[in-house]
This record gives sequence, structure tokens and C-alpha cells, in this order.
Amino acid sequence: MLKIKNFIKIILFASSFSVLFGATSITQAASTKNLNIAILICCGMESGWDSTFVHSMDRIVAAKPHGLNITYTLTDPIYGDDVVDAMTLFAESGDYDIIFNHTGMPNVSQVNGDYPEIAFVSSGSGNTGGTGNHYWIYKRVHEAAYAMGVMAGHLTNNGKLGVVGTFPADDVNDEINAYFAGARSVRSDIKQTVSFIESWYDPGKAAEMTAAQIATGADIIFSLANNFTACEDAGILCFGNFADESPYSPTTIVSSAMAVWDPDIMRIVDAWWDFKENGKPHSGQPRIKFASMAEGGSKMAPLNPAIMDRIPEDVRKAVEQTLADIKSGDLVVELDVSVPKSN
Repeated sequence: MLKIKNFIKIILFASSFSVLFGATSITQAASTKNLNIAILICCGMESGWDSTFVHSMDRIVAAKPHGLNITYTLTDPIYGDDVVDAMTLFAESGDYDIIFNHTGMPNVSQVNGDYPEIAFVSSGSGNTGGTGNHYWIYKRVHEAAYAMGVMAGHLTNNGKLGVVGTFPADDVNDEINAYFAGARSVRSDIKQTVSFIESWYDPGKAAEMTAAQIATGADIIFSLANNFTACEDAGILCFGNFADESPYSPTTIVSSAMAVWDPDIMRIVDAWWDFKENGKPHSGQPRIKFASMAEGGSKMAPLNPAIMDRIPEDVRKAVEQTLADIKSGDLVVELDVSVPKSN
């Protein structure tokens, strides 16, 4: 955990010198040739929530939109009051044009009004929309989850599917419900078991709940909680979430519902460019807006080659057709954010 006192020293030192912060260098204040970004994360690069965002940022940096030289500073995982302190210190340094609060905490409104030149961005369902220089980016991967459900419906032997979630939040419920809807599009008698660990990251509790679901008959698990040891012990297939998690469990994970933040980040970069270059006022974002699969906001990870022999060709083709239909608009996946329950 980043210590705020040390963080203050780093920021003050950076006002005179370029320093190395994490793996990314801090440069001098922005112009229309340079864009400096601060990113606050909650969990670390082992978390799909954070890693997918950083990987998307790397692609944006490489693309050089508007011909910009983009640099970013990445914090260690922070939480609670440290989020407000870190945003304030970044803003007061005068070195940053955009501050992404990717911690999931609703703290931007405590800071952004004092720094109208900076674009402040909240991520995820833990926040609310804002106006002016307060933007809100949202992520839904329910379309990819539906396609995984189609695969699970084909692959299950007994029709009993388990899901281990984090919190029953809006952007968690949507993908669980879509997953079961996809499974039932193939097999109407699907039985679902749903558990929530009530944490964004608790591998021990996730393993415990996964094992309990397997013990009661679930023969495929969709884990949104980043633990697959019980699937490995039982030798059953499972699905991952938010990032391609097959490297964590190459013998069990078939695929994952992946978040892709590129269009969301680009929307903020474009807004900043219009403000900086064209004098267009910051417009914020008061309501949920997310990029669909067709818009590049999510995807289903490539099937794990290590277990391809367990996926019949007709099942692979059925999933490929499902993804094509979603992207073309021929198949519209219902957005259902109600709390999913076992039946």
C-alpha cells in the first residue's frame, strides 16, 4: 500500500524533476503535444479490473491519438481516504491533465470542483455520474458472458451450473444473469447455483464457495472471484472474468468474459483534447454509458488451446455464431441487473 506521506514527497519532488514512479515516468505539465495521466487502482495487476484497464491505456499510449505524447503514473493499490488524498496531491502538483479514479470508490466529487482544468474520471458501479469536469466510465461484459453461457449449456453433463460472484452489484448481476440466459438458450432445464463472497478480492472465500457448489453438483463454474483451485481439484471446466484468466488455471479455464477499456479511455482523451485544443467546456457524464461488444468494449477471450480437445467442434461453431450475431445486432442480449439467485 502506498504511504501517503511518501507519496507527498514524490509529488513535490516531481514538480522540479522527472522521477520514476512504479514503471512509468512522470513528465512536465501538459500542452497540446503532451498528455499526462494519473491512474489510481484498487487491487493490483493480478486483478482483471486493474490489469485490463492498464493494458488498454498502454494501447492508447502506443496509438498516439491526436498526435499526443501520453505518459501515465500508476499508483500502488489504494483505498478509502487515501483515494481522496492521492487525487488531491496529483491535482495540486500541476503535472496532470486527467486523473482516473479506477478504485471503484465514489470520491471524485470531493475533489474535482477545486481543479476545473483537470478531467476527473470515475470507473464502475460504485460511483455516480457528474457534470463539468467529472466523467464516469462504465463497463459491462454481459454480452461475452451470454456467449460463455451458450458454451456452458452445451458442455454441462447434468445441467447444474455454478457461479461465484463478488458483490451483487449492478455490473456483476448483469453478466451472471446473461450467462444463465445463454445457457438456457441451449438447454431449458438448467439449474443455477449462485454465491457472493461479498468482497472484490478474497481468494480464500472464493475457493470455499466454489468447492461448496461443486460438492452440491455443479459441473461447470463461472468464477467472477479469481480463484479456480477447487475446479482444478475436481477436474471440471470453469470460466474466468474481466481478463483472460486461462494462464492462472490452464487445465480448467475454457475462456473468460473480457473487459476492453480502449473506447472508454479514448472518449475521455477526446473530451480533454476538445477542451484543451478547441476550448470546448468539459461536459461530464451524468448517466451510465458503456461500450458494447460491437463497439469494442468487451469480448470473449480466445478458447484455451490447452483444453481445446474437450470442446467439440460443433460447440465452438455455435459460440462463434453467437458472438457474430451479437456483434451484428441480430442477437440482443437482455440487460438484466436483478440480483441472481439459486434455484
